Amino acid sequence: MSKKGTFFVVGVGPGDPELMTLKAARILEKCPAWLAPAARVDGESTALTIVKGAVQWEKKNILIHHFPMKKVPTGKKPDAEIQEAWNKAAQWVNEQLEQGVDVALPTLGDPAIYCTGFYVYKTLLAAHPDVKVEIIPGISAIGATAAAAKTPLCLGDDELVVIPAVFENGKLRKTLEQFNSLVFMKVYKSMDRLVPLLKEMDLLEKAVLVERTSMGEEQVHHDVESVLGRELHYFSTLIVRR
Repeated sequence: MSKKGTFFVVGVGPGDPELMTLKAARILEKCPAWLAPAARVDGESTALTIVKGAVQWEKKNILIHHFPMKKVPTGKKPDAEIQEAWNKAAQWVNEQLEQGVDVALPTLGDPAIYCTGFYVYKTLLAAHPDVKVEIIPGISAIGATAAAAKTPLCLGDDELVVIPAVFENGKLRKTLEQFNSLVFMKVYKSMDRLVPLLKEMDLLEKAVLVERTSMGEEQVHHDVESVLGRELHYFSTLIVRR
């Protein structure tokens, strides 16, 4: 019986190919097959674009697979379209593994933070409990955003919380009152709601927004009121330090 391949979920960093780890590059170089996530049907994979800036890719078997950008509530059954995307991805991965082929799924930032790769991993594991999987950590967008803004995430006895900005303002207010250092992710559609809240809580001067962290055309906004009414890039992260 031939040896099965290994599935690698590989963090490729926030955008700059030079921020890929040596291990991530090595794993991607050794894997003949790549599963590259794309946010849109027939769209490009941002993670794949990053990888192409650091690793030879021309001879790889690459499947660019669309994963719908919909909410996945914790502990609840996912949307049928999302589940189908996970199932199809897991099926393709397993077909490669059964042939003894190692498969890598390059993912933005670090796999431990809001990563599609973990959903594919769990779907694959549910159908094939004996599958071999390795998770390769990467530099997170959170850390890269702090570096771009030239601010620490936490010092001394600070308590750090990472939260999606999609929650309603009541929950965000309570979080802002409770913690010293906060990272708001997925803020590109929420700043017109967040900025007035920050102003009301006298936190505007404690906030910094970074668009396209470590990518081309990176922008750092220390005056977060200036983005009101603007269409922000999807890769936008807000840091608030009380």
